[in-house]
Amino acid sequence: MRAAVFTGHGEPLEIRSIDAPTPEPTGVVVQTEACGICRSDWHAWQGDPAWAERGLTEGHVLGHEPAGTVVAVGEEVETVREGDHVAVPFNLGDGTCHQCRTGHANLCDDRIALGLEPGAPGAFAEQVHVPRADANVVALPDGVSSVEMAGLGCRFMTAFHGLVHRADVDGGDWVAVHGCGGVGLSAVHVADALGARVVAVDLFEEKLDFARRLGADETVDADDTDDVPAAVRALTDGGAHVAVDALGVEATCRNAIDCLRKRGQHVQIGLTTAAEGGEIPLPTDDIVGKEIDLVGAIGMQPARYDEILRFVQDDAVDPGAVVSEHVTLDDTPATLAAMTDYETFGIPVITEF
Repeated sequence: MRAAVFTGHGEPLEIRSIDAPTPEPTGVVVQTEACGICRSDWHAWQGDPAWAERGLTEGHVLGHEPAGTVVAVGEEVETVREGDHVAVPFNLGDGTCHQCRTGHANLCDDRIALGLEPGAPGAFAEQVHVPRADANVVALPDGVSSVEMAGLGCRFMTAFHGLVHRADVDGGDWVAVHGCGGVGLSAVHVADALGARVVAVDLFEEKLDFARRLGADETVDADDTDDVPAAVRALTDGGAHVAVDALGVEATCRNAIDCLRKRGQHVQIGLTTAAEGGEIPLPTDDIVGKEIDLVGAIGMQPARYDEILRFVQDDAVDPGAVVSEHVTLDDTPATLAAMTDYETFGIPVITEF
């Protein structure tokens, strides 16, 4: 089968013919119909802190936002059948640990990150193997396409999890989203669907335009604003109730915290680059003095996918609206490389393999 494979940190992906996967006894093989290209793939490709010790080797396949049709099933799989139209979470749990059994499978003690570590080749390929299928594969309801599901992917799911499960967003609250890449735009769309008022912050006017189309009430051009937190506080009558750092650099993280009102909530979704090295200095005294809550969000529990799929079926959110372009597998190396200078908009999705 054809795949875009890793050749070294920062080196262009290469399109190759590789062996198609066969299912483990508890696994299935999915024919990939769509797969998002995510900034997490870019971080892994660069060897940034959260991925630096995972030991990606030449020939590894990235890609962790797939949807498609099951074409082979392991002999021990009980709930998945050939022909099922499915989504695959990027945090693959074992279904048996304490986190999985208590409803937090995205934090499984033995989780495998699809496409982001050697033990789980990803979906920048015609087919992808999914281990522990009974715990991880999610059947898609009628009316939700593979492209829409790829648009939901890790970015939309993480934004939904962050705002619905980790933060406390009420109708009429101000939500400030710092960084309007794929996950930031997803957060704008989700916050709007929850009835919040949204301020989108970014350096690029094109991304702010995209944010307005997805529901942003106000925007701040960080490239043309001397004091971003002050601008957000002015627009929100004293500060946002919830702020999201959707990028993971020092400027966006600090701006997000500094734009909050008293007793505000900060949701950290963006992961750091090599420049931050996994750590960002924070205004600790202000966090204490204003009783700011800080929460993180990563992925979403497969058992709760039905919540967001109901939003889709009820037309409350449109993941397809966040999909910025359809690309081919051959376009994947260049599309991933374009993320280095933030040249992609929304969520690019591979639809031709």
